Amino acid sequence: MFHDRIDAGLQLAAKLKKYKNDPGIVLAIPRGGMPVAYAVAKELNFPVEVILTKKIGHPMNKEYAIGAASLTDYFIVPHDDVSQAYIEQELKKVREKLKDMYTLFMGNAEPTNLKNKTVIVIDDGIATGNTLMAIINVLRKSMPGKIIIAVPVASKTAVAKLSNMVDEVVTVLIPDEFYGVGRFYEDFTQVSNEEVLDYLAKLRQLNKA
Repeated sequence: MFHDRIDAGLQLAAKLKKYKNDPGIVLAIPRGGMPVAYAVAKELNFPVEVILTKKIGHPMNKEYAIGAASLTDYFIVPHDDVSQAYIEQELKKVREKLKDMYTLFMGNAEPTNLKNKTVIVIDDGIATGNTLMAIINVLRKSMPGKIIIAVPVASKTAVAKLSNMVDEVVTVLIPDEFYGVGRFYEDFTQVSNEEVLDYLAKLRQLNKA
């Protein structure tokens, strides 16, 4: 059990110390992953950016993901009944939303070139792993040196699924019974946009010092 996301991040950072001398970056999944990422990045002295992806839904059922997109890349699982025109249309819509979110959190800063870097992707926990699968597929196109998934708590099934896709999955807790991420935090208050911005501002100040 973690007190809050900062406590969880400090415990997670202890398990990530071996990467401290790598040319690395922490990518936080907003908004819940940001306080955890803040604690980890502070300990490792790594820069932090937000990682934004959004699923692309099937034309007949938007909840059914056929792929995902970031601001710079995308991946699609081919479907006979999905046209390239539909994909292009959805990509445009998704990227407009992602651009607004990115501008909110990162301003005019260009995303870091991830080639050959140790990329540590952080969230506050993993239930199914589907969101992270999408992120990993998009990240691979940036050719990082290593992809590390780091979360305080994850289900056994998610860890098994993701371990085959990345260099390492680092967790503090993998409970026998998983009833949702929030059950493992005393304080699991929703993180606001303002808090995300505050954590990013604090880290920028630290990196300047």
